[in-house]
Amino acid sequence: MLKTALKPRWIAGLVFAIVVSGVFVLLSQWQFGRSTQPEVTVAATTEEPKPLTTVLRPGDFFPGSVADQIVTATGTYDPQKQVLVPGRLNGGATGYWIVSALAVKDAPVLTGAGASPQTWIPVARGWVAEPADAAAPPSGVIELTGRLLPSEAPLPGTDAGAGRATAVSVAELINIWDISSYPGFVTANSELSGGTDVSAAASGGQAKPLNIGPQPPAEKINWLNLFYAAEWVVFAGFALFIWWRLVRDDYRRDLEDALDEEQEAAERPVPDPDPIEPHPTDPKVQS
Repeated sequence: MLKTALKPRWIAGLVFAIVVSGVFVLLSQWQFGRSTQPEVTVAATTEEPKPLTTVLRPGDFFPGSVADQIVTATGTYDPQKQVLVPGRLNGGATGYWIVSALAVKDAPVLTGAGASPQTWIPVARGWVAEPADAAAPPSGVIELTGRLLPSEAPLPGTDAGAGRATAVSVAELINIWDISSYPGFVTANSELSGGTDVSAAASGGQAKPLNIGPQPPAEKINWLNLFYAAEWVVFAGFALFIWWRLVRDDYRRDLEDALDEEQEAAERPVPDPDPIEPHPTDPKVQS
């Protein structure tokens, strides 16, 4: 069969089948990539600053529609309400987030037993490599601009230690600070006091800004595109199978032709040999 496959026409057919299979594989990769692409792009409206008091209300569930929204708020920090959240990366290094509580001006006040007379929101102000590098929050009225994010989940069964929290979890922080809070937190982009930058990164210490960008939407698998991707792989294998099948059929035809020729040769009658005439000198002929 190898001799048949090495015929020029079948070598050319193999090259053609490989090219076709390669095209099908590329189409499969394209369909697979589309099957895992986010169906919803990041909304550009989240980058337009909006007042926190109009975007979110304390005591409500955090709606997914306001996640990543750039918000503005005016308020004051309490230096006694600041924690460090460990295990945070910045440029490949592991350190701490500085999280402070901001008393939001003109924020709705929660009512009921245990509610505080002021509504607060946790603000992740910056990143430090060591706890000693974290400075106290600035005093005075602060004009905050940052990205609004949903509360993180606390780490159960973990004691972060004094002055620390396991995560930027509203449920954990309101117990540490004994406050009423919004159901989310803000990562600070800028903090101004009287027009002066008073952010953690501008304080002259070792703190670095967080620079949290909008989070990409969760990827959803498009099963139809995934099916098409598998289908193109099948087509690629089928192209090579057709070439092999054609070569095998040609090989079998060659075998049948050779067998037919042998049968015809076997059935062809063998001519009788010519009779031997007696020689004139034969004694029987002379007598």
